[in-house]
Amino acid sequence: MSGFKLQRLGMVMEPEPGNPNEIEGVLNPAAVRGPDGELYLFPRLVAKANYSRIGIARVRFNEAGDPAGVERLGIALEPEADYERRSDGGGGCEDPRITFVEPLQRYMMTYTAFSSQGPRIALALSADLFHWQRVGLATFGRYHGIEIGDVDDKDASLFPVAIPNPFGHPELAMLHRPLFPGTRPEEIACHPASRDVDLDRESIWISYCPMALAASEPHHLGHFACHHRLATPVSPWERLKIGGGTPPIMTRHGWLIVYHGVSEVVESSNGGHHLCYSAGVMVLSKDHPRVIHYRSAEPVLTPVLPQERHGAVPNVVFPTGIDRRDDLGSPDRFDVYYGMADNRIGVARLDLPDFLPPRGVADPPEGKV
Repeated sequence: MSGFKLQRLGMVMEPEPGNPNEIEGVLNPAAVRGPDGELYLFPRLVAKANYSRIGIARVRFNEAGDPAGVERLGIALEPEADYERRSDGGGGCEDPRITFVEPLQRYMMTYTAFSSQGPRIALALSADLFHWQRVGLATFGRYHGIEIGDVDDKDASLFPVAIPNPFGHPELAMLHRPLFPGTRPEEIACHPASRDVDLDRESIWISYCPMALAASEPHHLGHFACHHRLATPVSPWERLKIGGGTPPIMTRHGWLIVYHGVSEVVESSNGGHHLCYSAGVMVLSKDHPRVIHYRSAEPVLTPVLPQERHGAVPNVVFPTGIDRRDDLGSPDRFDVYYGMADNRIGVARLDLPDFLPPRGVADPPEGKV
């Protein structure tokens, strides 16, 4: 096998009838193996008026070993802190990703805290996945005069091991996508396809945080002072925006990430233009993850099914969770959990190719695209 392909396995979760916490959707889950070896999903549960909580559910598998559904176990986080609540009574804990961070020997959740200040990245720690300690909002140092910490930010995930920062010092590393003014897909859609991309303000970034005091004083976590621009939009399928997806996971080819890109589609019924969220693959260097070894020239998953094309937000597949199937003795198989039109959760199987495809794309080293 020479290329990355995703095979849909089905839908694993949809809003539960009569459940007010899920009346507007279940979507964009974290996926992580617990200390007991079971696989847990942490979906975003959307109640009336877009009030979001983070739930917890155990994945059920069929006889073939494929995900077949979930057992709901309750709520992991709901808006309680000031940075998760709005003055009108709304708020949100949204779109989590969870990584077992080996130097901390703790699970660490990154999630979007939605307050009146807008979406920001928040952090929480757990030893068992059932009890979570809020660490607070992530903060960011300046980069060449750019105030990364003063803008909306989403789609964050962590590496499970210490990663060398640009100066060679091993630190906690986070992938994230700051949303600078003017860089949302709706704002860029009116620009020509040949537009110049702002390399600093339209990219996925890696930011780094020291961990020296983290084990005994977790409140010291959260200030990311060092930064590196990782990837910017380069292909037509991601012309309007790229953003993080699944947390980085190690493979024999390097760090694997399934990320999202946004483009436009024309609806034949009325000729109108709509956004389309698709998924692609990125492989980063094992030793220096700032180096991209491979990146999808074409998406590996696009909205095709009715559940992906019609929902709270149409034409969306949004990858957020990944599970390496070591439990089946298949370390080259990865199950990717994704949001379907911001309403349901699907899962697709990704089998690692024997070698990286020769035709990938990479960002230009500098200048325009």
